[in-house]
Amino acid sequence: MPAPSFTEALCVYQWVLTFLLMGVFGTLLTTYLLFTPLWPFAVLYLTWLIVDRNTPERGGRRSQWIRNWTLWKRMSNYFPVTLVKTAELSPKRNYILGYHPHGIMCVGAFSNFCTEATGFSRVFPGITPHLATLTGLFRLPICRDYLLSSGACSVSQASLSHLLVERGVGAAVVIVVGGAAESMSAHPGNHAVLLTNRKGFIRLALEFGADLVPVYCFGENEVYDQVIFAPSSYAKRFQCLFQKLLGFAPCLFRGQGLFFTRSWGLMPYARPVTTLVKTQKCWWNSRSCSIHKT
Repeated sequence: MPAPSFTEALCVYQWVLTFLLMGVFGTLLTTYLLFTPLWPFAVLYLTWLIVDRNTPERGGRRSQWIRNWTLWKRMSNYFPVTLVKTAELSPKRNYILGYHPHGIMCVGAFSNFCTEATGFSRVFPGITPHLATLTGLFRLPICRDYLLSSGACSVSQASLSHLLVERGVGAAVVIVVGGAAESMSAHPGNHAVLLTNRKGFIRLALEFGADLVPVYCFGENEVYDQVIFAPSSYAKRFQCLFQKLLGFAPCLFRGQGLFFTRSWGLMPYARPVTTLVKTQKCWWNSRSCSIHKT
């Protein structure tokens, strides 16, 4: 496999910085502008946030133009990220895609379902993906609009109900089942998934008449090293408490440097990330409330 180009590395790096810092940056920038001569722009934007506050729970506001940016294609080529399907998804049905594992930054989930880097619309014609994520992220200035443009939406009950009932058919809601708690076990060679007390998505499928589709991303845990703390350690307890209070986990991870691959840094390792949408071997059909195997 050829080494990724520097342009591809830059595309990945901007995404990593966005993932880590955009929420804080947008909040600080908006607050700062309130105390400058540009305060009217900040007030107008904050007013817009109030008016637009329900959009994350009403299907979002995707931008096909942004989803089709060449930037995302080059970013996915860095690893590379690949989307594999085993059978067709009928556009006459709605689906809940149960995605594993979370990894450190959800490389596969973002590349496949928030962009057209791997050609989701071509691979699954007539299906509209929505990555469901933390509701709190949509309260962060600028960050929320960035997420909405990708087709992401809130993971709240009201949001999922709107997508799976009120929007008709052809919707595919992607839920990272293990959530942030699963990210704390992400490290190379590990394929453990977290399902304990996380079966609400099955109840949603039954309630809204959606079919369950298992999705597994091989390589998601390979792109970063992480310090894994002992279950009884104070560091692990802090991680768990932080995750319960704020919804995301403070993971101590490292990758490689942007300029020197043998140095430490925030750049993920260039390792294949293959997302398998397993629609043929095992799927849950909510109409008969049973598991079918072919």
